[in-house]
Amino acid sequence: MKRLAPRHRCIAYDMRGYGETQYEHEDRWSPVADAVAVLDAAGVGEAVVVASSMGGQTAIDLALGHPDTVAGLALIGPAIRGAPYPELVDGPTAELNSKIEAAEAAGDIAEVNRLEARMWLDGPTADEGRVIGPARDLFLEMNGTALRAENPGKQAEIPAAWPRLGEITVPTLIMIGRLEAEDILAINEPAATMIPHAQLLWLDDVAHLPQLERDPTTLEEIAKFVDAQRAGYRDSTTGMSHQ
Repeated sequence: MKRLAPRHRCIAYDMRGYGETQYEHEDRWSPVADAVAVLDAAGVGEAVVVASSMGGQTAIDLALGHPDTVAGLALIGPAIRGAPYPELVDGPTAELNSKIEAAEAAGDIAEVNRLEARMWLDGPTADEGRVIGPARDLFLEMNGTALRAENPGKQAEIPAAWPRLGEITVPTLIMIGRLEAEDILAINEPAATMIPHAQLLWLDDVAHLPQLERDPTTLEEIAKFVDAQRAGYRDSTTGMSHQ
């Protein structure tokens, strides 16, 4: 945001169940409709969308469902609706998933938070505590808020994006940390070949949330991508979709 704001209009929002967004329990709510509502409320007709993880899933769904609103996609380790995630039975990601499930069953939110920092911030193949300091404190604070949030309700049915990735016509940048979880790696690499105008960028020594640890390559590549897509626009807008 700090890099882009001097030359682009930037909008950041928290999805239901995350951050400071206020909401009531509502069945059949749609994260895509929420994204459109944010753009409409801000008076934005088209945006370059920068998103990671579950925010990336919403960004892809937005590009497919409302193509006129999306000028470009910069995605970091995105989830993809309907993707053929592999069933992991062994390895570091499978082991961490089992521990997280056990902590959830025991109602130990603090332990879930610690394990999810290990998974998503450090990376399952890296040492615990690879990322320390303000970045880790921020992750634990934000993820803890999400873990304790009220259930927003059941989401509306949204069509699977995986078989429709070829319909995405806007320039797309997919960034993958080399320390990423195996199941995310398994879908992101082929996804980059299925989207017609996609570029795949591997990020060294980072995992699922390189932007949170202020990885310089990640921040520089996002800025370059946004600048390139919005060149020539007087009132450029970047939509920052957060978890």
